[in-house]
Amino acid sequence: MEPIFVLILLAAVFAAFVREWFPPELAAMGAFVLLMATGVLDVDQALSVFSNPAPIIVACMFILSEALERTGTIEALAGWFEKAAGSREGRVLIVLMLVVAPLSAFVNNTPVVVVFMPIVLALARKHDLSASRLLIPLSYAAIVGGTCTIIGTSTNLISAGIAEGSGDPRLADFGMFEMAPLGLIFVAVTFGYMMTVGRRLLPERVTLSTLFESEEGKEFLTVAVIAEDSPLVGKLLSETRLAKIRELRIIEVTRAGQRLRTALNEVRFEAGDQLLLKSRASGVIDAGATAGLEIGGAGELGLQRVRTDSAVLMEGILGPGSALVGQTLKALQFRQRFGVLILAVHRRGVNLRERFEDVRLAFGDTLLVEGPVERMNELFQQRDFINLSRPQGRPVRRSKVPFAVGALLLFMVAGALTDTPLVILALGAALLTLFTRCVEPNEAYAAIEWKVIFLIFGMLGMGLALQETGVAEGFAMWATSVCGAGGPFVMVAVIYLLAAVLTELVSNNAVAALLTPVAISVAAALGPEVDPRAFVIAVMFGASASFSTPIGYQTNTYVYGAGGYKFTDFARVGLPLAVLLWLIASVCIPLIWSI
Repeated sequence: MEPIFVLILLAAVFAAFVREWFPPELAAMGAFVLLMATGVLDVDQALSVFSNPAPIIVACMFILSEALERTGTIEALAGWFEKAAGSREGRVLIVLMLVVAPLSAFVNNTPVVVVFMPIVLALARKHDLSASRLLIPLSYAAIVGGTCTIIGTSTNLISAGIAEGSGDPRLADFGMFEMAPLGLIFVAVTFGYMMTVGRRLLPERVTLSTLFESEEGKEFLTVAVIAEDSPLVGKLLSETRLAKIRELRIIEVTRAGQRLRTALNEVRFEAGDQLLLKSRASGVIDAGATAGLEIGGAGELGLQRVRTDSAVLMEGILGPGSALVGQTLKALQFRQRFGVLILAVHRRGVNLRERFEDVRLAFGDTLLVEGPVERMNELFQQRDFINLSRPQGRPVRRSKVPFAVGALLLFMVAGALTDTPLVILALGAALLTLFTRCVEPNEAYAAIEWKVIFLIFGMLGMGLALQETGVAEGFAMWATSVCGAGGPFVMVAVIYLLAAVLTELVSNNAVAALLTPVAISVAAALGPEVDPRAFVIAVMFGASASFSTPIGYQTNTYVYGAGGYKFTDFARVGLPLAVLLWLIASVCIPLIWSI
């Protein structure tokens, strides 16, 4: 009964991933706890997953990436790219991929994409290029770049950790650059494809900011104070002339130095209230010339203007760790809370300009935001939003660049030339960045994507259950009976294809944790003379081969919203590349790893 229970639980977890019933890490950890509670896994045996080095190394890589960001190292490379890229689309694509792919081999590719997105968008606006023809190549370059080293993507670390823990001496000691031969082939093929066939398939889409820049005139923000003798005192907005003036809108009300979070139509004005007003003309005074509204001491509404500023229009994207995910703008009282207006939302290929207040926000949603500069700065300083309009511009510790780069180089060189376990080297490199103050402890803790870490732990537990209950072995026997006539070459192709298909639907980390035990069992079922190392490599590359959908890999999800793409854009551009890389991997893996 235990194998059947594990299969049912595994199906439920996958359904929860795809249908988004719960956050993936909750579904994975919930299944892990259930496996222990039902006795499928002995508690001591189950807790052994927490000794797996992969999640620890992944956490250390988050810290190293944060150190490179905090010291301005990645930003400096992005600045060099901006200068070298020029103004022609072909040259921009070449330079972009040549910079991003090598960088992603040694740095977590998600922050690389996050840093480069606003640079690419600004470059596109400056030279009248279509950003949608640049952002998919950015994501693909980051993905294939990560396949070149053991630390380039978390899937490599997870598969290597499971393989080394299997007890098979042939699966020990995955080297820093062991997957580089095939990874470099992937980079070269992706580069060639995107510059030829892929470039012809790239769509031209309109981003939110472009849409509004072409349709909306310049707007202004005026700060005004309600005087003691103002007729507005004691009245609701709907009871005043302010509600009837066209092209004039109240964004927020500040009372006694505090922004009111009450819905604007429920605020009863008091003397001394400070109003932030938006108008299409150069200040409310000009708007009042036709509307009969005058601001000043003698004005009939008793409003005293403090200042008038231009409204700032910016784009932001919701990250996976945003506290706003799953909530609606109306429930959040977004305007009152942040003092800015949401003009539109981009969701799954559609620009929503009306009735989006009741839409539950999701990771990857792009929001077009308008408001004062200081409010924008406050908004984008939070981890809830990633600024797409320009780099965040937070203070960097440039004097610490040698320590951050040195820590990464020491980690890479020691990993390539010594037999020291990677987990020791990763911890040492992360601690070096902390001791040298490249990154502060609180910044390091915040940089770790704990959702990813707990997802890995949960799925490692599921993978262990597949092994212990014989499900992995049973699947291996069935697979070899169906496809085994083709020998190890065919089975490597099947394992890669299975990993590539699953990673388009669920987390690549989950796929690596589940399929690595299966791949090892498949190799064992083919006979003792078959080296399982090639099968583990097939899982590593297949689990990273997410090109056909925007939901299989975080970098795809980021550019999905930022580029104004439709879901089908990824299938049209990425599916031929995914098939091409599968064919190449099916031939090269058996040759490079000699099965």
